Formats: sequence, C-alpha cells, structure tokens
Amino acid sequence: MDTKQHWEKVYANKPADSVSWFQPQAVQSMKIIQRLSLDRSAHIIDVGGGASTLVDDLLAQGYSDVSVLDLSAYALQVAKERLSDAAHRVQWIEGDITQVVLPEHRFDLWHGRAVFHFLTDEAARHRYIETVLKSVRPGGYILVATFTEDGPEQCSGLPVQRYSAGSLRAEFGSPFELLGHKKEIHQTPFGSLQKFIYCLCRVTHV
Repeated sequence: MDTKQHWEKVYANKPADSVSWFQPQAVQSMKIIQRLSLDRSAHIIDVGGGASTLVDDLLAQGYSDVSVLDLSAYALQVAKERLSDAAHRVQWIEGDITQVVLPEHRFDLWHGRAVFHFLTDEAARHRYIETVLKSVRPGGYILVATFTEDGPEQCSGLPVQRYSAGSLRAEFGSPFELLGHKKEIHQTPFGSLQKFIYCLCRVTHV
C-alpha cells in the first residue's frame, strides 16, 4: 500500500475526531500564531491539515487567505463538509508535500502539525524543506509540530522520526532562525498521551 492509499484508508475507516492526533481546537498552534500579530490578509498554509480544525479557528479570527494541503482527499472532504458554506473561503490542495509544486514565495506562515515526523526518509525530509524555502517568503514563518524525543515511536501503524527543538532546528538548517519552541502533551481521543514539540522559525534567506 502506498502512502496516499494508507491515509485514505485511515480517514475512510475512522471518524475524523477519533484519529490519535485529533484536537477539538488547535489551541497551542493558535496561541503561537496569534502572538505573531499577522495581518488578517496574511497568506497561511496548513500542510497536512486534512480534517484539522485549525482552519475553522483561522477563519473565525478573520484570516482571509488560508490554504489547506493534504494527501487525503477524504480528509479534505471532511473539513469542507464541516465548514459548510465557509469552505469556499479556503483554498484546498490535494497533494503530497514532498512532490507538490506551490506558488513561489507566496506564504507568510507555514503550519504543519503531525506531518514532518512521518518523513523517516532523509530524501523526503529534504524535499519538504526545499518546498518550504521555495514557497514561504523571506522573513515569513514556519511553525512545525512533531513528536518529541521521548514521544511515540509509531503512529497510525507507521514509524516516525522523533525530535528535540535542537534536532528539529538542525534538520531545517541555516536558512531558518529558531524563534521559540513549546512542548505539549496531547491527549488522544482514546485517552493516551502523546508528547509534541512545536518549533517556530523565521525564514532568513533562501
């Protein structure tokens, strides 16, 4: 089974609010985004956003240029149906973040939670980072959340790569300035705990 088939099967077989990474609200992400004091017309992309409710929170806060990218068409459809008439205010992109071509230097903020740690192949991580550099404007922000070094070793039946703030910053390299990091203990819908690290960086050069 390829990666797309895997995630389509996950969302087809489970309600979106029962997958382990589900949050009723993206509280930690929104706290960090709000501290950036971005203009409400800022270009924001939620990478691997799928059925996440972050897009709901962004729209509710008045952000007017929001994109959501995910490999799973099923996950994107869940979000569209949840948003109902508001779904037309979002740009929906179905694609693999290690292969998709995004507009050059368009985005002011790149958000990605519970995605990067699935990239256990070095070449895939390199392509992800290249896409960030091509599509986020110089001076723009990237907010990435992954499992911590002592977080889960697997998720959704797949192995993961775990990080500290330092190792995640090192993975992205010199074009990124680490502005801050925050740990979170996420309680899954079925009661287990997952440890996440959120890292906020600024793209300093390309």
